[in-house]
Amino acid sequence: MHFPFTLRPWLLAAPMLGLVFTACQSGGKSGAAQTDLLQANLDTTVRPGDDFFTYANGAWLKAHPIPASESSWGIGKEVQNEVYARLRALNEEAAKANAKAGSSQQKIGDFWASGLDSVTIDKQGIAPLKPELDRIAAIKSVADVQAVIARHKVLGVNSLIGGYVGQDAKNSDKMAMHLYQAGLGLPNRDYYFNKDTRTSNIRKEYVRHVARMLQLLGQDSVTAQRHSAQIMQLETALAGSSRKLEALRDPYANYNKMPVAGLSKLTPGLDWKPWLAQMELGKVDTVIVGQPEFYQKAGQLLKSTPLEQWQAYLQWHLVHSFAGQLSHPVDNENFRFYGTILQGQKEQRPRWKRVLDEEEGGMGEILGQLFVKEYFTPETKERYAKLTQNVVAAFREHIQALDWMSDSTKQKALVKLTKIAPKVGYPDKWRDYSSLNITRDSYLGNVMRANEWQYRYNINKLGKPVDRTEWEMTPQTYNAYYNPSNNEIVLPAAIFSVPGLADKDADDAIIYGYAGASTIGHELTHGFDDEGSQFDEKGNLRNWWSKKDRAAFQQRVNSIVRQFNGYTVLDSLHINGKATAGENIADLGGIVIAFDAFKKTDQYKKGEKIGGLTPTQRYFLGYALGWQNHQRDEVLAQRILTDVHSPAQYRVNGPFADVPAFYEAFNVKPGQKLYLADSARVKIW
Repeated sequence: MHFPFTLRPWLLAAPMLGLVFTACQSGGKSGAAQTDLLQANLDTTVRPGDDFFTYANGAWLKAHPIPASESSWGIGKEVQNEVYARLRALNEEAAKANAKAGSSQQKIGDFWASGLDSVTIDKQGIAPLKPELDRIAAIKSVADVQAVIARHKVLGVNSLIGGYVGQDAKNSDKMAMHLYQAGLGLPNRDYYFNKDTRTSNIRKEYVRHVARMLQLLGQDSVTAQRHSAQIMQLETALAGSSRKLEALRDPYANYNKMPVAGLSKLTPGLDWKPWLAQMELGKVDTVIVGQPEFYQKAGQLLKSTPLEQWQAYLQWHLVHSFAGQLSHPVDNENFRFYGTILQGQKEQRPRWKRVLDEEEGGMGEILGQLFVKEYFTPETKERYAKLTQNVVAAFREHIQALDWMSDSTKQKALVKLTKIAPKVGYPDKWRDYSSLNITRDSYLGNVMRANEWQYRYNINKLGKPVDRTEWEMTPQTYNAYYNPSNNEIVLPAAIFSVPGLADKDADDAIIYGYAGASTIGHELTHGFDDEGSQFDEKGNLRNWWSKKDRAAFQQRVNSIVRQFNGYTVLDSLHINGKATAGENIADLGGIVIAFDAFKKTDQYKKGEKIGGLTPTQRYFLGYALGWQNHQRDEVLAQRILTDVHSPAQYRVNGPFADVPAFYEAFNVKPGQKLYLADSARVKIW
């Protein structure tokens, strides 16, 4: 789904897990412990006004190099590691329990045991894929190709169809069938066309990788190389009709509602009714197509591309999707390309962590129930619910004080803010996994059945009332999001964690910067960024702005786009200011809103220093702590092309350069690298 999630960039290549919850409000009596946390991270050889990110985090980053098994390392991975340890203990206990068949503990224990049984996995080889490979081998017509694609969709394979059931953007009380562009093996369309040396080399390696994977399926080298070239040709054609990253952020341009008959007209010669029926969506009468030109091209290719080429494409996407659950040769070759070449990892992450990742994706709320019972009390949930209320109150004051928005639009903005539903910690009700069958016989079989369960869970929402209590992230996720259709912010329990800092030692300044600004205020601002602001208080895509106010807002958006376009990140790679605009707006909004909320605390009012740092300095350092991260050049280059978030360094330095309180707190002067003249600073919310 296309939500403006606040995805922590260093977690994009791995499941977004989180940790035990240590952050809270406190009076500051444990000053030594607080000072140790922030001051131990400082690199005082760097002036705050030149590079605040490195000043705030430099010593920590030097002391914590990126492990060989990782593409990045930072606070999110530290949090993730602690959760991994806790989830591992829960899984090991479940595996030994001899639990009742069908119970949550049995499912967890058997999934874990099957995933760690590498001896059986290696002995089975590619045999678990044989039924699906036989389907592909039996293809004799375009209709057969469509039938296999439909089967792949149910299994969770990304071959051509990107369909899901979600809220109708223009009628948020209705669930609708959506079709989005899909079907590429490289991260996105730019990888097929960019001419720089780095991307050109990745394309060459990709063709070699696909050939090697096909050989592991049993093809001879000559056939595998021919098929690999054909797959690249087919995917390049699909990429040519795929939209760029920034174009996918326009909610109106990506909303094209039509009856199924209209969809068939879009792809002449292809009858979608039986195809949708094969995807268990036979009752669908209307679809929302995100990118009609993609499906138009897909329809043309289905008719014009030789069947052998489609068979090769489907074989490749099948083995690629399940490489991590197959024998070591397949798993290792998959890692060589997607881990080492694309992301710079030197070695595989431990198998047990990767099994937990799959379990998280397949039945994460089972783990979530156990997790919050152990590590997130109702009292802790209440604490962060109160912090959320305080940040909302500050945002209300910001809207009321705007000098560029008319009173009539302000009133509508305030109504929307009031209607934003905060979800803090964990769901009030949990998903029922009773129909999911998990055994110890086959790891791949478990993953496939979990994918099928998730698929059916999603499509069964069609025609039913919208469940606004549902969560799209598990409580143990170190992340958060704003959902425009529900007009809600979702704050999983783990996002409030500060590794190495106990509740009693976390002063308000840290918490308002770390949780209040980078998460709560950020997610609230997503409701009013360049994309979220196009949805009303009920979650419907509808213009509620006056023409003059919208123009004034867009002028400010254009300013932040220009600001971030100007940052060179790696070699000649620049941040894509338009693609990252929503996140950059939310970062800036979160900082200024949560700072005003922090100014109402006793700590700010007293103004006492802790460890030589003023409350305001600690606030900005607390925010920077949330983006404490460094990454390999390979993954940084990938994220510039694929991620709507700026790199961590610029999520600190970029917005801080626009905030007057930052200049005052750290005496930032003209001539320093972050200094911007008053007229050049962006102010939106």
